[in-house]
Amino acid sequence: MKQTLKTTDIIAVGFMLFAFFLGAGNIIFPPLAGQLAGENLLPAMTGFLLTAVGLPLITIIAVAVAGGSWEHLTKDLPKKAATLIAVLIFIIIGPAFAAPRTGLVAYEMAIRPFFADAAQIHLTIFSILFFAVAMSFAWSQGKLIDVIGKVLTPVLFVGLIVLAGAVFIDPQGEMIAPVGEYLSQPLTKGFLEGYNTMDTFGSLMFGMLIVDALRKKGITEQAATTKYLISAAFIAAAGLAFVYISLFYLGATSATVAAGADNGGAILSQYVQALFGPYGQIVLSVIVLLACLTTAIGLISACSDYFSSLTSISYQKWVVIIGVACAVVANVGLAQLISLSVPVLFALYPVAIALVALTFTRKYLANPKLAYRVVILVSLAFAMIDAAKVAGIDVSAFNALPLFSVGMGWVMPTFVAIVCMCFIGRSDQSLEQEAA
Repeated sequence: MKQTLKTTDIIAVGFMLFAFFLGAGNIIFPPLAGQLAGENLLPAMTGFLLTAVGLPLITIIAVAVAGGSWEHLTKDLPKKAATLIAVLIFIIIGPAFAAPRTGLVAYEMAIRPFFADAAQIHLTIFSILFFAVAMSFAWSQGKLIDVIGKVLTPVLFVGLIVLAGAVFIDPQGEMIAPVGEYLSQPLTKGFLEGYNTMDTFGSLMFGMLIVDALRKKGITEQAATTKYLISAAFIAAAGLAFVYISLFYLGATSATVAAGADNGGAILSQYVQALFGPYGQIVLSVIVLLACLTTAIGLISACSDYFSSLTSISYQKWVVIIGVACAVVANVGLAQLISLSVPVLFALYPVAIALVALTFTRKYLANPKLAYRVVILVSLAFAMIDAAKVAGIDVSAFNALPLFSVGMGWVMPTFVAIVCMCFIGRSDQSLEQEAA
């Protein structure tokens, strides 16, 4: 069988992956971060790009290098532990946080501004309709590339190019002095803000969704799958970087037109209306609806695909179950959902990063099975301490840990654990072979 794709199909796969990533968090967090960073825009944006573009790109490459599936990526972990991690990640990016957030942000930014007196019933009706549409698109996995990569994403990208061009050609204000942690540690603060996009979690799962989509296009060989998966990752990363840089600059120049705004959605809405006048909200609504819808489709499809492989329930039934759950959770409210998700992200993001690091260092590990267990446990243990701190629990006893003050107390212990596992567990025979 011919293991090649046309250039248009490669671009479509990359666009599909970009669209899966570009959702609620990608739109609402950069403008606020940019406004707060002000004159410290460059270091704050650099930190954000490291976690919101760099980590997802590296993670997709890790999935490709490992073999294209979660099973390949976690083959050195106990099967039950690997399954538990996957289930937790899918719950977070699926019905618990990320997927419902797409519906909430779509409502808050694209629909609510058109109502003078928005009520809870409006959110309820919209969330039902939004996730019904997302479920209908996710119903048939084989059509994802054609529908999202070749139709929805190009329209979305044109809208983003128009917005970005207007922002750079006609900025609506001057950069102001940085605020809070963006004054003292902009790079680190930007790095941690990148967690909120949840894209590293998404990368672990979207990689497998792309592999399935490639398989349906006739790409089955490992070498070809890896090549196209990495190509798609670079296309998606370039698109994300373009969007983030535009939105950061938008936020940094928004103090005049969006003074006092307490979230990125409000900043973006007020800025776009200042740029495009009365038609600004329509432009923004189209961009936000498409961005959130494509991500919701990807998340529902990825979760349904995984849970159907674990259970006897079919993919289509899982699409319905997860879609309904997302519609219900979306009615919690955006602020509440974000506040609930932050400690969970602080607890599990380092585990995902450690897993990716282990994938690239596996050949240097003395005993991979032992190393994976030790490093994952170390990263989880110290990440839980960081999460406890974010949740308001007194963990001042750990203040001496390097980087603990900036919410990254897990970094040094995890790095040390990986280095140690390059030597611990090595058999006498392997040492003799090296000496020879």
